[in-house]
Amino acid sequence: MFPVLFEFFGFKIYTYGVLVALGAILAYYLSLRLAKREGINPNHVENTLLLALLLGIVVSRLSYIVEHPEQVEGLMDIVAIWNGGMNFFGGLAGGIVGALIGIYRYRLPIWKSADMAVVALSIAHAIGRLGCTSAGCCYGKPFPIDGSISPGLHLADRFPFFYVVFPQGGVAPPYMPLYPTQLMEFLGLSFLFLILLVFYRKKPFDGSVFALYMFLYGLLRFSLEFFRGVTPPIEGLGLTWNQLVSLGMVLVSLALFLSLSRLKSHEKVA
Repeated sequence: MFPVLFEFFGFKIYTYGVLVALGAILAYYLSLRLAKREGINPNHVENTLLLALLLGIVVSRLSYIVEHPEQVEGLMDIVAIWNGGMNFFGGLAGGIVGALIGIYRYRLPIWKSADMAVVALSIAHAIGRLGCTSAGCCYGKPFPIDGSISPGLHLADRFPFFYVVFPQGGVAPPYMPLYPTQLMEFLGLSFLFLILLVFYRKKPFDGSVFALYMFLYGLLRFSLEFFRGVTPPIEGLGLTWNQLVSLGMVLVSLALFLSLSRLKSHEKVA
């Protein structure tokens, strides 16, 4: 709702870009701390993280442009991520590819690395959703209430018990009560981060934190898609592509958890 954080001699500093950068910095330092705890070379983790971040940002932005071509009027609109507009699943795919390259290059333990990555990713993603709130992207469906249409957050008597109205100039439709999907996801991801952080300390085996993240975020995103207004459902199915990906995440997480759990059991027997 505050797309421009401040302006300095005509140069605008966008809130979205600042928050995304803040999330990346927190993920960076958290990853290094976890690497030291796991006894992994922090320099190797640092290089892998930077590669994953670079590919994640590029693929995330390109995925968003493909999904929302109507927002592109020129070449600068493609690269102007500071204005808002990133596709999480695209970024996740790009980040995984970048991480796998680094893991192969430095021979890092794959499941320890995956566990560290999702803990850091969850807090970075949460802060990024605050950036989405500032830019108005990833906005929700119209909120069913005849309430105030002045820009800001407003309390309501139905779930999620508040709604948001964006001003003119952002990505979201202006002066319309909308579901606060960005803030709903921020709250969900913040809670998810705390769960992962606690679980990480007593994880039963490497890869279990990654599986738990896949399961919980899949459920969270699947539920939120019913309130998001940017991705139309597939005709005849009633679900969005994001929901299908989310269901896939849940199923893969269950299979992965069982597989790694059995592997751990066999190692104990041996």
